[in-house]
Amino acid sequence: GGKDRRSGLILTIPLCLEQTSMDELSVTLDYLLSIPSEKCKARGFTVIVDGRKSQWNVVKTVVLMLQNVVPAEVSLVCVVKPDEFWDKKVTHFCFWKEKDRLGFEVILVSANKLTRYIEPCQLTEDFGGTLTYDHMDWLNKRLVFEKFTKESTSLLDELALINNGSDKGTQQEKERSVDLNFLPSVDPETVLQTGHELLSELQQRRFNGSDGGVSWSPMDDELLAQPQVMKLLDSLREQYTRYQEVCRQRSKRTQLEEIQQKVMQVVNWLEGPGSEQLRTQWGIGDSIRASQALQQKHEEIESQHSEWFAVYVELNQQIAALLNAGDEEDLVELKALQQQLSDVCYRQASQLEFRQNLLQAALEFHSVAQDLSQQLDGLLGMLCVDVAPADGASIQQTLKLLEEKLKSVDLGLQGLREKGQSLLDQISNQASWAYGKDVTIENKENVDHIQGVMEDMQLRKQRCEDMVDVRRLKMLQMVQLFKCEEDAAQAVEWLSELLDALLKTHIQLGDDAQETRVLLEKHRKFVDVAQSTYDYGRQLLQATVVLCQSLRCTSRSSGDTLPRLNRVWKQFTITSEERVHRLETAVAFHSSAEKILQECPEQPEAFNEMEQFDEIEAVGKSLLDRLTVPVVYPDGSEQYFGSPSDMASAAEYIREKMKLVSLKKQQLRQPEATTLES
Repeated sequence: GGKDRRSGLILTIPLCLEQTSMDELSVTLDYLLSIPSEKCKARGFTVIVDGRKSQWNVVKTVVLMLQNVVPAEVSLVCVVKPDEFWDKKVTHFCFWKEKDRLGFEVILVSANKLTRYIEPCQLTEDFGGTLTYDHMDWLNKRLVFEKFTKESTSLLDELALINNGSDKGTQQEKERSVDLNFLPSVDPETVLQTGHELLSELQQRRFNGSDGGVSWSPMDDELLAQPQVMKLLDSLREQYTRYQEVCRQRSKRTQLEEIQQKVMQVVNWLEGPGSEQLRTQWGIGDSIRASQALQQKHEEIESQHSEWFAVYVELNQQIAALLNAGDEEDLVELKALQQQLSDVCYRQASQLEFRQNLLQAALEFHSVAQDLSQQLDGLLGMLCVDVAPADGASIQQTLKLLEEKLKSVDLGLQGLREKGQSLLDQISNQASWAYGKDVTIENKENVDHIQGVMEDMQLRKQRCEDMVDVRRLKMLQMVQLFKCEEDAAQAVEWLSELLDALLKTHIQLGDDAQETRVLLEKHRKFVDVAQSTYDYGRQLLQATVVLCQSLRCTSRSSGDTLPRLNRVWKQFTITSEERVHRLETAVAFHSSAEKILQECPEQPEAFNEMEQFDEIEAVGKSLLDRLTVPVVYPDGSEQYFGSPSDMASAAEYIREKMKLVSLKKQQLRQPEATTLES
């Protein structure tokens, strides 16, 4: 950094006690002399050879070597000698005498006298000067500069090659993906950062030893390095900007090519293996188990498709991002890729959904068909069992259950038709996504199966309906049979109750003829009711005979109901006749007695014959005797009218009237006796 009085640069060569390699020194001098500019070199160099720690022959060799290395540039060589050490040895060789041959002046000088030739401010502290200099710092800075220069120059060449190759490459080269050959050997960001740090050091740094406040003046080589670094940085920034654009374009092209490749992979799989999987799946199964197996197979197909659909979603997001930030030249291609991908994926998803819905409809159809078949089996089993009810109520309950089952079958068949028609409608739409494949044969098999199931269920239901009609008629006849038997038994009960009422309550014979006639009329009506009951029972029993013949069965109760009915009716008839006889006798008695009792006693001619009184007494006694006699039935059993007290009460009225008649008779006899006495 120091300069001589001619503004030439000062080159200091410190020698040491160790053996100095002239080759290394020569290389070092060549390197140092290559740093300054030609303008600086033209002003010449002042070389300071510090030989204070070296031997004379080494110093002499170095000086002579300067003749070969830099003879034209060296104007003065100052050899710093040790104090009084070389005086005896230099007498035989004088540098000043060799000036013409060497091409520069050589002087031997002590360190303290070096300021005679060079200003102190241009000398370092080693030579008594004030110039601040840190050789290690300078060396490190030069290494950084050299490394930056080398890396930046190499990087510029690489970037220029890449950029120029990208500008001049063919369309095929542009479309080719980036590989390692297109990447620079060093990181441009790192080189740029190093250059900026170096430029900052060159422009603003201070030596480490400048704590005293003395400013450090940049050396010429550093002043020369600043524009060199700035020029390299400008070139690097320019080429790196172009390189970034090239990388961006290549990255975009690479990303576009990757997306295009993935899109084609998705499209090719969906239109290839994916479509083939759906082509082979056309059946709907012939049972619940078969439909479930087809559903499981379809779920496996859907699982494979879901992986590709996930890729589709990711690609669609990537394409959308590129469309938002893409260039105009890529929009058309990206939109075409997106449209192609969406069309294929949506079409395949629609086909999968259609197939799933078709299989679900088939499963529901077979499920309804199975339930209906089970209902028909249950109904048929119920119809095949012979009816052996205990009574009409159980028959009614069985008939109600039969009707409910038939109604359930009707609803099941209606549901089966609805499911079948829905399934047929879906199958008819299957050709729209058959990829050009003729599915008529496959559809015909499915349609025939569905229609066959519905027709079979309809026939089975019709057979069951026919059997239900027969069973319903039979059960209604049985209900009617039980009803007739019950009503016939009820008629017997009613007739028995009428007989019982006749015996227990129809006791009174009346107090006079009029009352007795009223009782006789009521009795005839009572008999008419009993006759109607008997006739009703007979008709019911005749109906049971007809129903038993129709049902080809024997009645359990009508066999003993008819004898019971006849027996009760016979008993009622005998009892009724006895009652009529007693009432008629009572009417004759009351009529005769009342006639006699009501006739005037002043008419004795009316009683000329006493036989009338005797007849009345005879009728009365006969009636009283009849009241004490029981009713005897054909089976030998006997029944009395009412209780003994009831009979005694009825007989008392007869006796009272007989007493009145007897008293009347006596009254009539007294006048007759008086007449006879007179």
